[in-house]
Amino acid sequence: MAKDASAPISGQINGSALAVGAGCYFIWGLVPLAFQVMGRIGVGAWEILAHRTLWAVPTAFLFVVLARQTQDLGRVLRDRRTLAWLVLSAGVIAINWLVFIWAVNNGRVLETSLGYFINPLMAMAAGAIIFRERLDAIGKGAIALAGVGVVIQAFALGHVPIVSLTLATSFCAYGVIRKRVAAEAQTGLFVECLILALPGVFLIGWLESRGQGHFTAGPSPALWLLACGPMTALPLMMFSWAARRIPFSAMGFLQFIAPSMTFVMGVLQGEPFTPLRGVSFAFIWGGAAVFAFGAWRRSRTLAAA
Repeated sequence: MAKDASAPISGQINGSALAVGAGCYFIWGLVPLAFQVMGRIGVGAWEILAHRTLWAVPTAFLFVVLARQTQDLGRVLRDRRTLAWLVLSAGVIAINWLVFIWAVNNGRVLETSLGYFINPLMAMAAGAIIFRERLDAIGKGAIALAGVGVVIQAFALGHVPIVSLTLATSFCAYGVIRKRVAAEAQTGLFVECLILALPGVFLIGWLESRGQGHFTAGPSPALWLLACGPMTALPLMMFSWAARRIPFSAMGFLQFIAPSMTFVMGVLQGEPFTPLRGVSFAFIWGGAAVFAFGAWRRSRTLAAA
């Protein structure tokens, strides 16, 4: 994989990329509400995933054209190595999408929130290990607090928080791959959607042929399923663009936005929130606060320099 020439100097923050990154997480914080509406209509997780991949293709291609990356698209399609990495990133993000859709429609919004609270700290560790970004004592302390929170959550649930860990691991892995793969953000996203749309079309066709599909069930479900395209492509394109222009650890910090929104959502929707679960989240939030303090201190140091 080729290192992106647009990658930032260590510690340098791009203001525009920071704003775009924050915007993508705000959108992701609202997406569960749309999935829950589709779930109440009767659309299952696999069908939602299939429509996400299918209708994201034209949206993603529009981004390629607007960014004038059609030449880059041709290069990527001819480059077997880059294509192989995009197949891998597509598979990883598909796992993330499927688990997330299933969880928010089965009363596990709080578990998705925990997963995305863990993810920033996992991203910070990945930044230190893979990209050799400096991890100081504050960063190590933040990761340690998060680790304690995960262990307590396992006791609170009575089992390992598989949903949370799957979401955190898969999205962190996706971010690592997309940061390093030799493809522009819009181009890479379009190719990923195209790869996933192929099996998606077959699944949609099979469901419709058996009378179990919802796309032809009426205008309301059809519109919701069509909305999966921009709902999927826009924030993911924003994430990929921002992740290639700011430090990976800084991108991880922005990821506290979406889980904060989904945490409130889960509590308001009446999901069980026991005292032990509260202790678990307290440790996770403690790790987030420590990380935020470290990020603030580093920014002050850079400003002074």
